[in-house]
Amino acid sequence: MSTSEPAATPPTPPTASAAAPYPVNLNVDYPEGPRNRITVFFRVILAIPVLLLLELFVQYSSSSSTDFSGAQTATALGGFIFLPTLLLLLFRHRYPRWWFDFNVQLLAFVNRVGIYVYLLRDEYPSTEDRQALNLRVVYPDAKRELSRGLPLVKWLLVIPHYVVLFFLGIGLLVVTLIAWFAILFTGRYPRGLFDYTVGVMRWSTRVSCYAILLTTDKYPPFRLGE
Repeated sequence: MSTSEPAATPPTPPTASAAAPYPVNLNVDYPEGPRNRITVFFRVILAIPVLLLLELFVQYSSSSSTDFSGAQTATALGGFIFLPTLLLLLFRHRYPRWWFDFNVQLLAFVNRVGIYVYLLRDEYPSTEDRQALNLRVVYPDAKRELSRGLPLVKWLLVIPHYVVLFFLGIGLLVVTLIAWFAILFTGRYPRGLFDYTVGVMRWSTRVSCYAILLTTDKYPPFRLGE
């Protein structure tokens, strides 16, 4: 008696849930062990030198003041980053790798300063080391993945994001104040509050990469999570 082998099942086409992840992501390592209460208590004072450094760059590049609200990266990366990138895409349809690397490194530094100011970690912000920041920005193929003209209207398309980030930024200030007291009394940053703060930074970073650094044409998702 012969047995027939089952017919091969054709591969299942990829679903929407299996789609490629968004090309920009940000995470911060949660600190294990007790926090340094002294540096947290004096964090505003200790952050002044690195804030001045960032402010000098911002004043030179975009003539705006540093703002660590929900849109802190948008403020810090101003016209100095946006205009050259826009011209490169509009007239040359190119995104040179050296310019991309510079933009991403500046974005990373801004976020490391944010990590320190928001009390997420105790390490003083480095101008070059990764530290606890995990930032992923995929280098785009400009000719295939980036539009020439879309950057002209991206600032308009992300207005809904800026509205949401404004309210998230207010929540971020409240969360940071609560975390300040929590660290002083318990030596820990509550994990739920930590995840919220990282989520706001992640959201803001994605909006900045879409509308200012112009590294992707994929519209940023409305979510705090990855």
